[in-house]
Amino acid sequence: MLSFQPPGFGQRIFQTSLGVIVYYTPIASPLRDPDFQEPGKASDLPPLLFLHSLGGGSSAYEWSKVYPAFASEYRVIAPDLIGWGQSTHPVKDYQVEDYLLLLTELLEQINPPVPVVASSLTAGLTIRLAIQRPDLFQSLFLVAPSGYGDFGLDYGQGVAAKLAGIPLLDRLIYSLGAANEFAIRNFLEQFLFAQRSRLTPEIVAAYLASATQLNAEYAALASLRGDLCFDLSLYLDQLNVPTVLVWGEQAQFSKVELGKRLAKLNPKAIEEFWSIAQAGVLPHLETPEIVTGLLFKALNKTLNKALKT
Repeated sequence: MLSFQPPGFGQRIFQTSLGVIVYYTPIASPLRDPDFQEPGKASDLPPLLFLHSLGGGSSAYEWSKVYPAFASEYRVIAPDLIGWGQSTHPVKDYQVEDYLLLLTELLEQINPPVPVVASSLTAGLTIRLAIQRPDLFQSLFLVAPSGYGDFGLDYGQGVAAKLAGIPLLDRLIYSLGAANEFAIRNFLEQFLFAQRSRLTPEIVAAYLASATQLNAEYAALASLRGDLCFDLSLYLDQLNVPTVLVWGEQAQFSKVELGKRLAKLNPKAIEEFWSIAQAGVLPHLETPEIVTGLLFKALNKTLNKALKT
């Protein structure tokens, strides 16, 4: 959804075995030299990958208030993941393995190791891939990572997940609960934002545009049914990639107390745990200036560490 991207950003694509990934990257002056034609394929700047969460209406827009600040120092790459935004929407039952494969293919095309920024369930999946393929990652900056089955608290056993698993009813739930403006605004206000005043018409419109793409319900319902859920606590102690965790103190679904509990499982890899007051699940949309500052701090720490070795 190019119309929701910051000035100077344009679309490029990656080919994957699951379909075409549309991603956003700086293409125009003053963010890029006008003679530089293929920022997604060649650049003297190091890559920085931003990955959005997996919930109704999600897309690369989720990070669009943060990544412009890094365009002068990094080759910013912000994809719409398969099944979301303007990337390919396969008609299929999405599984964890699909997104692990997708992220692997994406990172292999970017010239790893790569510093990766991710949120929510995608951040949880990123941790699992970083355990399997640490060679792909330079560092992780993760906002409220979760498998939504953490410490045995399985979202997939809840009422909402079970209702979303009933044929025909699932499409009705998506149509009424995610694919219209009222439903999206209500969900963002009630569950994702800590302060309603921060929710703008643009944010609602961007989420609606993603949620109403053809076949958008397949990936969204997989998330709603709990098909992508797992217990992150069973994996976290295997992580060796340097990691920073960021949490909105008023986050629902995955509360800050759970985040601190997860962080304690691996204090060696998880170098920092930063909480943001008066922010919910999406601090990068609610308080982007704070998240931007924290990301600069984390990246500079990684760079300084690399210079010393």
